Amino acid sequence: MSARPESDTRYHGTPVTADLLRGALEVERTDHGVLPHRLPAWARAQFSDGQLAMSEAQPSGVRLVVRTRATVVELDTLRTKVGYRDIPPRPDGVYDLLVDGRPAGQASTTGGKVLLLDMATGTAETRPGPVGTVRFDGLPDRVKDVEIWLPHTEITELVALRTDAPVAAVPPEGRRVWLHHGSSISHGSNAASPSTTWPALAASAGGVELVNLGFGGSALLDPFTARTMRDTPADLLSVKIGINVVNADLMRLRAFTPAVHGFLDTIREGHPTTPLLVVSSILCPIHEDTPGPGAVDFSTGTLRFSATGDPAERAAGKLTLNVIRDELAGVVRQRAADDPNLHYLDGRDLYGAADFAELPLPDQLHPDAAAHRRIGERFAAVAFGAGGPFATGRGSARFAVRD
Repeated sequence: MSARPESDTRYHGTPVTADLLRGALEVERTDHGVLPHRLPAWARAQFSDGQLAMSEAQPSGVRLVVRTRATVVELDTLRTKVGYRDIPPRPDGVYDLLVDGRPAGQASTTGGKVLLLDMATGTAETRPGPVGTVRFDGLPDRVKDVEIWLPHTEITELVALRTDAPVAAVPPEGRRVWLHHGSSISHGSNAASPSTTWPALAASAGGVELVNLGFGGSALLDPFTARTMRDTPADLLSVKIGINVVNADLMRLRAFTPAVHGFLDTIREGHPTTPLLVVSSILCPIHEDTPGPGAVDFSTGTLRFSATGDPAERAAGKLTLNVIRDELAGVVRQRAADDPNLHYLDGRDLYGAADFAELPLPDQLHPDAAAHRRIGERFAAVAFGAGGPFATGRGSARFAVRD
């Protein structure tokens, strides 16, 4: 659907500003509107990796939140959809509508750019496209809080917001802020929609505000990510470490353990006593005892992953998920002697061998929608439930998006 003409006086136009967005750390002004980012500009300046640049700009966990009695909400957006050359197009991204915290609808948009990746050559091409419109109507005619969760798989520039009644920013409600960092699984790969990624489901169950720093292919213990977490107000912290370090074949054991310590040291500079949960990888059979690098396979017409390392190379310090789990458990055990707010969770408690037998990973790496729900429910029970590391504490962080 194309953008509505500005001369249409039936609707109120409201500029999309940082105070209407949650889950973003910064908002960039573009030629079309505003682009939410999940890493600040200073951090983005410290890397040139296209995978992370794409991932951090995909707005996983980012939502537009307003208070209004409008019955119609329209949002013009310019998306960037990822595609693979010679492979059928991926499904359109989904916008989730929540009214007073309850699911109330879904929609997708049209047009937009296409980032076409050629996995054979490693090249990328961006094809232009027009602005599209997402429309939700039939909303209850009363004052309510409206949330639109942006597609977690599509870079989304916000061009215009229109409603049939005025809107206002929703003031902070005193809910605790949960800041989470992880890989593509935390980002939401293969989840059905942005509000049903496992972190979004866990946050909803725990009654907290989510800031999701899950970056597809990019949970690599980058120092700028640790500094970003250090500088971001939060009441609860978690880092999920493992799968990307293995499938990127990024480092050996000698470098890994000090890097984990350094990452945690940096976070603790800004959050010395905040509950901090270190989570290892969920079960991933291809990398449990086989090192990376990981490889992609399109031979069946769908995307699948495999491990290409040699298990014998573990003796030379190559990393596998089992090696990393043992090391993370040891790091946390050592540090917890002086840091009682540091905790460890084995990711196989969220998704293990029995879950793989029932809900196998479709591409050998990422859980499907049902498994996302199971992981979210289990994380909520373990972390937010009675006696869990996130169960106590009533304070709330003052969180503001940089504009």
